[in-house]
Amino acid sequence: MARAWLTQTAPDRASITQENVMNWLSNNVFPFIGKKPISAITPRDVLSALQKIEDRGVIDSAHRVKQICGQVFRFAVASGFASRDVTVDLKGALAVPKKGHFADITEPKQVGALLRSIHGYSGHPYAIAALKLSPLVFVRPGELRAAEWAEINLEAAEWRISGQKMKMDNDHIVPLSTQAVEILRSVLPLSGHTKFVFPSIRTTDRCMSENTVNAALRGLGYSKEMMTAQGFRAMARTIMAEVLGERVDLI
Repeated sequence: MARAWLTQTAPDRASITQENVMNWLSNNVFPFIGKKPISAITPRDVLSALQKIEDRGVIDSAHRVKQICGQVFRFAVASGFASRDVTVDLKGALAVPKKGHFADITEPKQVGALLRSIHGYSGHPYAIAALKLSPLVFVRPGELRAAEWAEINLEAAEWRISGQKMKMDNDHIVPLSTQAVEILRSVLPLSGHTKFVFPSIRTTDRCMSENTVNAALRGLGYSKEMMTAQGFRAMARTIMAEVLGERVDLI
């Protein structure tokens, strides 16, 4: 029934979304209730499958899958294979997603558009480098702008933030992709003689302003309601959990 609904409604969604919806169903629904006649599935059956998603800590995904199941049930009703949408009985049964005040983009197609915009951004070299690094390292904006050259080993492709600076017992090790290393090498001739990777343009004694990356995003046409520097962390977490299916504890 779900596959029939997907085929019927495919023209209404992007191909990447179609693939994501199929993956959500295949990974989270079919293994548990996929072999039951849709008319025999109870609200409790659906809730049991959704709670397995909740247990992984991806509350937004649980709500999204519930919404998809509801669409499948309504399609089944219209097709004469079910009498009602049983997901209606699950109102309030799932945990409420936490609402952060940092805007982020998590839909893969929109993420692609954002990354292409970032690639074409023109501005101060420090702002360009910090903006391009943001989706590659998943650190907090304050940690990125306060990065020090002494912490970075380009040969080992490693950024080691001291535990003392992170207020942790151990150093925080950030692996650097080939692209991240290339970006850092591009800024090395400009700020390599200073303490900070991204010094303030007014004085090398301080790191760049906390508003620099956000201002760059605004320059690309992304309002504060659409995307913020902090949003890259949520973007990474959501894409890795929902699209790549990575374990939450590893993320």
